[in-house]
Amino acid sequence: MIFALKFTIPFLLLVSMTPEAFTNLIATITSRIQGRAIDGQLEQDLNALFPAGGQDYRALFDACRSAIAAGWMCNREAGDIKFGRVIKPGPRTHGFSVDVVDMKPVVGPHHRHPNGEVDLIMPLAPEAQFDGRGPGWLVYGPGSAHHPTVTLGRALVLYLLPAGAIEFTQT
Repeated sequence: MIFALKFTIPFLLLVSMTPEAFTNLIATITSRIQGRAIDGQLEQDLNALFPAGGQDYRALFDACRSAIAAGWMCNREAGDIKFGRVIKPGPRTHGFSVDVVDMKPVVGPHHRHPNGEVDLIMPLAPEAQFDGRGPGWLVYGPGSAHHPTVTLGRALVLYLLPAGAIEFTQT
């Protein structure tokens, strides 16, 4: 009798996550959104294609937790925010940069998104919200601005920025 072991993608990510593997994982998302308008329709499509709780969402969430544990993601800190640019914009990520933040309940620094911002919200505490939203995708259009805010517990947020564009402001 032959026995086969079957491991889920999240398990494999936890034991073997590297920056290269993370870039490949992100490319599966950015390949689907390259050239798209950064708008409400994109948000709807991302939440349908890669829903919170789905296999791809769990794979990204597990990848982020594994990379943070390995020390190469969210390795900078200011107050209650751990952060870092994980991937610079380039061809492998279809022109998007990738930043990941680990936020406790806090109001973050005001910033503007010249080209928009695509966020994946991954609550570490069950009720945690980012800008009033729970798990899933949130899209801010070009020219939008906000104080990124986490409430009701700790959350990871992955930011895809077209061309890596972000402007921190004094507001």
